[in-house]
Amino acid sequence: MRYYLFILLFNTLALSFSSAQTGLTVGPPRIYFVADAGQSQTQYVDVTNPSKDYPLDLAVSFEDWAYSVVGDNVLSPKGSLKTSCADWLTVSEPFFSLKPGETKRLQLQMSVPLDKSYSEVIPVHTTMLFVTQLNPRISEEKEGANIRLAVRSGIKVYQRFNGRSRTNLEISNLEYRSVDSIGQYLELSFETQGNTWTEGQLRTEFLNQDTGDRYKVDDVQFYSLPGDQRKQYILLPKELTIGNYLATAMLFYGEDNDVKIAEIEFDYVSKI
Repeated sequence: MRYYLFILLFNTLALSFSSAQTGLTVGPPRIYFVADAGQSQTQYVDVTNPSKDYPLDLAVSFEDWAYSVVGDNVLSPKGSLKTSCADWLTVSEPFFSLKPGETKRLQLQMSVPLDKSYSEVIPVHTTMLFVTQLNPRISEEKEGANIRLAVRSGIKVYQRFNGRSRTNLEISNLEYRSVDSIGQYLELSFETQGNTWTEGQLRTEFLNQDTGDRYKVDDVQFYSLPGDQRKQYILLPKELTIGNYLATAMLFYGEDNDVKIAEIEFDYVSKI
């Protein structure tokens, strides 16, 4: 008996996926509109079929999204969120095909309704544009099973109104935690208090106050929306030695590279 399994490969940030079977590249990963009521703007989306021998049949659709408290994407049906701008968008070709190696540029037009105006409650509108493969390729696998591989790739769409951009983050807490099943880590809590989308980096450093040794971890990129309550978790570096530590967490964000800083002291003893 032969079995058929359909697998949808889903990428919410439009990073490319490719293999010997199928692939799809969609970009840019984020599109920004700045437009007031009654105004229209056009941006562009590039879609590429990197396959050398397989054509793609593709469709464009929209869904709503928001960030979770840890920064993950949470999807919702189109038009279901108050922040949705999905119905303001039209795409030049909702359905199209790409030959192997072919790239197509789509026009994405936003028309802001006349009855929409700036609001402190909802200063930013968003949606997610998806490009989905309609003709999954069958891959012969072991034990008589056929796997159908398809790709779905998404890019985020943002809209704000003119002349009111204000970025601000506030750190509310920084805690040292030790959990047997996870390890030892810091938990940073912050809120996006500005009225626009915010992109930044979290940088964390550890100072052993007994020896003077300093340790760093890799910077963490983050994105947030107005009103987001966010938690970032920072695992302690494995090379820490026993001692009393001062940990410094720094959030760099905005076009002016503003910074917010929090510090905490804790005693470290390795549990390995």
